[in-house]
Amino acid sequence: MTMMRALLAFVLSAAALAAAQDYPNRPIRLVVPFPPGGASDILGRLIAERLGAEYKQTVVVENRPGASGHVGAQQVAKSAGDGYTLLSGTIGIHAAYASYRKLGYDPAAELQPIMILGESPNIVAVPASSPYRTFGDFLADAKANPGKINYGSAGPGSSIHMVTALFEVTSGARLTHIPYKGSGPALVDLIGGQIQVVFENFSSGMPHVRSGKLRVLAVTGAKRDPKLPDVPTIAEAGVPGYAGISWFTLAAPSSMPRELVEKVNRDAQRGLATPEAVARLDALGVTFTPNTPAEAAAFFKSETVKWNRVIEAANIRLD
Repeated sequence: MTMMRALLAFVLSAAALAAAQDYPNRPIRLVVPFPPGGASDILGRLIAERLGAEYKQTVVVENRPGASGHVGAQQVAKSAGDGYTLLSGTIGIHAAYASYRKLGYDPAAELQPIMILGESPNIVAVPASSPYRTFGDFLADAKANPGKINYGSAGPGSSIHMVTALFEVTSGARLTHIPYKGSGPALVDLIGGQIQVVFENFSSGMPHVRSGKLRVLAVTGAKRDPKLPDVPTIAEAGVPGYAGISWFTLAAPSSMPRELVEKVNRDAQRGLATPEAVARLDALGVTFTPNTPAEAAAFFKSETVKWNRVIEAANIRLD
């Protein structure tokens, strides 16, 4: 029996290696589990473009929003692990899913990381017409009038929701959460004044700041962003100890063979190392550090512990 198991393992490993060497020989589908316009969509399209160039194959981006990304993520998790269905993932999918108690799949068991695509601070954005001129103005009003200020997010459990919940837990302020089906719709309502603030992803929020439609009050990272040197961190602006960032992934079904996962990791990193890709990531405010699937998996675990604490402290229960 031991010899049979060893032989079976060898055959399976050889088959996986052969599949990796032949990959890809047809178009790849990359599921973005949010509507167009958000950070996950922007980065998903960038990695699709770079992989398409590497493979000389079409990488089709498919937006499948719903349940803060879990509709699209579940579809990927249940797909064949042959490398032809991949996922543009986020904190909400990989680390903050405990807020959903009745998911139809197990993100930790049914999805695996190919790599961390990058990290980015969020910006505390308000409409250009907002009475809040500084983060101190916003913080004072939030503390003086619990629940008065409406904030938008890309959906319950999304990275935008989580970094805002972390702000509430750390500061003691209380806001009212207005969830959307992605950053794009939330930003439309923020610009229109239907909501008062969004702790938005840098890449999706900054174009509206540059156009003059939004104003930045603070950044959510542990240090100031070089692109916004005059904008304070939340910690500097009145909430000591606060720091929260968003991160984005390329992921796959857990059934995808290790050899194929590692191949896509290498190929994606090569695509992201081109001068054009580096410049585009920099413009998006995204920091990319080369990482292996194992390093990404370890990061998922540590981040899950962190965000589970926030979920418990803020009592976030979504079903």
